[in-house]
Amino acid sequence: MAPRVETRIEDRAAGRIAHVTVCNAAKLNILASPTIQALTEAMAALAGDAALRAAVLRGEGSRAFIGGADINEMATLDAARGRTFITALHGACAAIRALPVPVVARMQGYTLGAGLEIAAACDLRVASVGAKMGMPEVRIGIPSVIEAALLPPLIGWGRTRRLLLTGETIDAPTALAWGLVEEVVAEDALDAAIARLLTDILACGPNAIRQQKRLMAEWEELSPAGAIARGIDCFAEAWATPEPAERMAAFLAAKRR
Repeated sequence: MAPRVETRIEDRAAGRIAHVTVCNAAKLNILASPTIQALTEAMAALAGDAALRAAVLRGEGSRAFIGGADINEMATLDAARGRTFITALHGACAAIRALPVPVVARMQGYTLGAGLEIAAACDLRVASVGAKMGMPEVRIGIPSVIEAALLPPLIGWGRTRRLLLTGETIDAPTALAWGLVEEVVAEDALDAAIARLLTDILACGPNAIRQQKRLMAEWEELSPAGAIARGIDCFAEAWATPEPAERMAAFLAAKRR
């Protein structure tokens, strides 16, 4: 089958989960322009689902999350078409970041280049112990750009420079130690680990989770004083719905039992 992006909706009693899969297992789920567009459209479509509570992004098969951008396509680019290609790839990352609910990257096998930028655009990353990650663009004559800019807040400038200036690949335990992923588990425990994470997310207030994700995105653009001021606004805005009163009442009632 042709490379594609598939979305499966899972409706649980506690809320709705979207499972989004990049399907190109024979070629390590690499991203060419049609797949980039499909991923962008899939995420944009999910953004309008008011019942959605979380999304999981994964690659087809066990060999890769996303093995990078399609070098065959990139080898044909010139400056103008290169700008179009990389802008479209940024659009896919931006659509992931714009999803108003948490996005969990399910990482196994290779996560390279554009794949690591996609993973960095997700809110949480869970990797299998055998996963490998890297930013090898400089080895094929181009710099790492767009959402590679998300790496310094995650792993620091020194480690970002090491990845981007050497093109080396690191293993999952190193990625965990660096803060590039939040959890590393055995290959056969990956789905269970993500299920536990989703259970924790679904236990939270749906409006509060959406507020929290939006606020954290705003923090990236604000000074500390501005971030604190915006947080005060968000705290007050939380009472625009009955969620705080209902959940606090339930908590207090349970405590009295």
